[in-house]
Amino acid sequence: MWSRLPFGDELRSELGSPRRARRLGSSPRSRVWLAELSGRPVVVKQLVDAPEAAERYAREVAALKLASRVDPPVVPMLLGADPAERVLVLEHLDHQPPREDWVVDYAAALARLHAATDADDTGALPAWSGPTQSDIDSFLGLARTLGVVVPARARTELDDLLDRLAGTQGYALLHGDPCPGNDMHTSGGVRFIDFEQAALGNGLVELAYLRIGFPTCWCATAPAQRLLHAAEIAYRATWREATGTDAEGDLTDACAAWLLRGDALVQRAERGTVDHLARIPDQDWEWGTATARQRLVHRLGTVSEMTADGTELNGLGRLAAAVEEAMLTRWPTLRPLPLRRP
Repeated sequence: MWSRLPFGDELRSELGSPRRARRLGSSPRSRVWLAELSGRPVVVKQLVDAPEAAERYAREVAALKLASRVDPPVVPMLLGADPAERVLVLEHLDHQPPREDWVVDYAAALARLHAATDADDTGALPAWSGPTQSDIDSFLGLARTLGVVVPARARTELDDLLDRLAGTQGYALLHGDPCPGNDMHTSGGVRFIDFEQAALGNGLVELAYLRIGFPTCWCATAPAQRLLHAAEIAYRATWREATGTDAEGDLTDACAAWLLRGDALVQRAERGTVDHLARIPDQDWEWGTATARQRLVHRLGTVSEMTADGTELNGLGRLAAAVEEAMLTRWPTLRPLPLRRP
């Protein structure tokens, strides 16, 4: 298998000749090998020829270079790259089984990653893309299909939400898919891999993953409340230590943004194809650790709980609670998301 390794002359001149290469499991969008260079284990990753492959490669290389500023490191070292073949040669990380309270270390490392960039890095990566008016229409359409009355106030709140999200874009280095499996728990701390969807934006949209159930991930989980609380404290304290400022934005807004995203109910290859929220009344589908309806019920419950104290999204919270109740009445066997990562 080693002879098929996409390791061209330029990489060989720079790094030497690889030995003992073997394929590793990876997403359909890439091929990954474990190999040796001068007796040192490395990972060789090639993005396959597919739509957006060049853009995904450029994002990953740019994000790894930006994140390399952080010390202690939060990403593997980029040892070499071949843009023509879309190949990266990366430091091999010795992953260890995460601890029960892994979300605390994860959140602190995420804050350090986010703090790697600032306003001077504008343009180094695309800006994070939030929900749109089309997402709002889809969500409200689902509510009506389930027999829930949509108050006029909810539409106004959602329009205002989009305005607030646009006004707090930020310059944090976002991973783009900070899922269990893309976090490597090593003896030197948590490091992140697979930056094909990296962007610049507000870090709270990724801190929200913990509460909203890891929306872009096959392994949707719902950590215990005590761990969520500790992780969010760790994130904010680490961000403050790294930047000297408090994290801007609103975590409730970030969670509400993920609630609206129907594309966050399916794996990446299926996003942007159809209105996935509109499929919910007639179809449920499995993706990893949960079904689409399980994921959506969790998000609805999260947003209704977070807005119960009279926030700017109080009307949305009441609507979310009503949609959650309608779903659980129609499908009473829906189970909560798993507490533990696989």
